[in-house]
Amino acid sequence: MIPVTKSFLPPIEQYTAEVLRAFNNGWLTNRGELVLELEAKLRDYLKLESSQLLLTNNGTSPLQIALKLLGNGGEVITTPFSYVATTSTIVWENCTPVFVDIDPLHLTIDETKIENAITEKTTCILATHVFGNPCHVEEIERIAKKHNLKVIYDGAHAFGVTFNGKSVFEFGDLSTCSFHATKLFHTGEGGAAFCKDPDLFHKVYYSHNFGHDGPLAFHGLGINAKMSELQAAMGLALLPHMDDVLNARNQSITWYNSHLSFDKISPLEIRNLTHWNSAYYPVLFESEQHLLKTEQLLNAANIFPRRYFYPSLNTLPYVKNRPCAVAFDVASRVLCLPLYYGLTMSELSTVGKIINNA
Repeated sequence: MIPVTKSFLPPIEQYTAEVLRAFNNGWLTNRGELVLELEAKLRDYLKLESSQLLLTNNGTSPLQIALKLLGNGGEVITTPFSYVATTSTIVWENCTPVFVDIDPLHLTIDETKIENAITEKTTCILATHVFGNPCHVEEIERIAKKHNLKVIYDGAHAFGVTFNGKSVFEFGDLSTCSFHATKLFHTGEGGAAFCKDPDLFHKVYYSHNFGHDGPLAFHGLGINAKMSELQAAMGLALLPHMDDVLNARNQSITWYNSHLSFDKISPLEIRNLTHWNSAYYPVLFESEQHLLKTEQLLNAANIFPRRYFYPSLNTLPYVKNRPCAVAFDVASRVLCLPLYYGLTMSELSTVGKIINNA
């Protein structure tokens, strides 16, 4: 079987060596030695200049915390082309998603449509760096400052991405990342919050630990979003292998770019000034019918790409459907092809042949 992705697993002895540290410490959670070490190493790896980093139990918790702190129960301008957590978190935190359409080239939120969606109830912009492709962060920052809005970035796919020489996690009031097992860098389950403002970071910090101010007092409301030592152990074992992971993925992408026929499909356009992370390989088909036919042929050969993202989130049953023609169209025609460490040239050739023949 050739799936759309496979989790990279470090050598088991490297992982168990990290786990043994936690066992020897007798400390399995509550920000132990491994979590603190992983935070420090990730700050260095990502070359963070001003943003602080906080590890979390998954990638959704920091979105929930961000909206709890910045959403204030208001309207949140957001994208319909993302994973469902981007929208469901807005609703979960008693805010109202207001969808604006996407840029047909980069597939990120269309910054030219944001201002027309702003009302007196708007509190935030929540945008996604889709497939690791950065939003137009400079224009979004200009709009947010003009209208006194907060900016949250869902950077679930954006590990290691830089824009104009800076980590994408340096932009916005608060950014998040996912370290789910399917991601480029992972801790099995996990995630992180990134924040430049010390006061806001302090609120994020106590919000992810029940609101604690020491063992017996509380700053305020909080949830349990802490990363465990066992999750951090996976991250510490995996991080030294990131060059190998990226090299393998880049080789696969080079093969796709060289061997796929782009007469009736098109690849993702990466925004200028971006150092991309090779997180996904989405292609846009000329029609949904063409996509479904190709997907059926691939499945018959035991190859399983993914319709990612589908459906357009403005069509979810628990939101108000605001028409977004580009997102609706793109969601119906986009397919992510297999991309992972260990994908062989023979397997790539099989995938490519089926797609080109279709």
